[in-house]
Amino acid sequence: MKFQANRDVFSEAVSFAVKLLPQRTTLPILSGVLLEAHEGGLTLSSFDYEVSARTEIIADVAEPGRALVSGRLLADIANRLPSNAPVEVFSEDSRIVVKAGSARFTLLSMPVEEYPTLPQVSSVTGTVPADAFSTAVAQVAVAASRDDVTPVITGVQLEITADSLSLVATDRYRVAVRGIPWESADPSAAPITALVPARTLQEIGKTFGSSGSISIAITGSDDRELIAFSADKKTVTSLLIKGNFPPVKRLFPENVDNYAVINTGELVEATRRVQLVLEREAALRYTFDLDGLTLEAIGSEAAQARESIEALLSGTDTVVSLKPQFLLDGLGAVHSEFVRIAFTKTENPNKPGPVLITSQASKDKVGTDDYRYLLQPNLLLR
Repeated sequence: MKFQANRDVFSEAVSFAVKLLPQRTTLPILSGVLLEAHEGGLTLSSFDYEVSARTEIIADVAEPGRALVSGRLLADIANRLPSNAPVEVFSEDSRIVVKAGSARFTLLSMPVEEYPTLPQVSSVTGTVPADAFSTAVAQVAVAASRDDVTPVITGVQLEITADSLSLVATDRYRVAVRGIPWESADPSAAPITALVPARTLQEIGKTFGSSGSISIAITGSDDRELIAFSADKKTVTSLLIKGNFPPVKRLFPENVDNYAVINTGELVEATRRVQLVLEREAALRYTFDLDGLTLEAIGSEAAQARESIEALLSGTDTVVSLKPQFLLDGLGAVHSEFVRIAFTKTENPNKPGPVLITSQASKDKVGTDDYRYLLQPNLLLR
């Protein structure tokens, strides 16, 4: 194997290929990146049986061939190579040489024949606008659980119909939902659901955010259900999480008459200031009345804090205690100058229901997207 490629293009391709590889693996060969030099250029791949990444770049191939080397080490090297010279990579006995300018690195070559075959997904299920998908993933994935004890809620549920894609995530304490347009390859196809690991989906959203459109393929074979995302000669596949995602969308109320409209930035800054005196896992008290919103941190004997900001209340006075970081996560996903916080009711008049956070374009105009974030109040301890 012997090829030459643009340094920046090669470095970006290697970084993409190894981004989703685990930091530690019991099988060292799965930490490798597969280089395949062929007549059409260079293909770089990685696979750990859960997630795969594959990309193609232009390269001047002198000798076709395949090689497997440590992925993260190659990524570090490629990122540090001199930028004023092309990258030259070639086989030398049982090693791989990487050169650029006067820099030369020699890497041990792993046995290619022992590397697993990457999963293949043929037919496309549909496409989505890349920017809308990237935004939706960032808004929703923050609500996914990070506790592997219950794997089913560590994912983001994709719910696909003929013309829409809905993303849903929950960790039992909050629920985030966002819908975006979807162009189905088969408009007559039945609705589909796919539960994708949140961490994988977040990386896909960041990687493909400026790609124009993303092709998505969902397939199942040999009890291995896969989803593939493709754009700009890059493809990422992931095993889907098995299990039944909880029906959390039914928790959202149709209409809520009692709500407050607040400047998003002011609420974020006030929450960050007042929470400084909180003990770990404590909640902030938010009092909404006709005079505005008052934030109070009163759980600690060592220090207390209080701040008031402007809020436009519609309905009755309401007091809720919210975990500040959970509230900040929801506010960070609201991409509008103002935010609407609505107060749902429970059968117990003395116990407030979940608060519903949505975007608000101005003090008297609702936001343009359908992002919704439902947060359970009075959560003092997890």
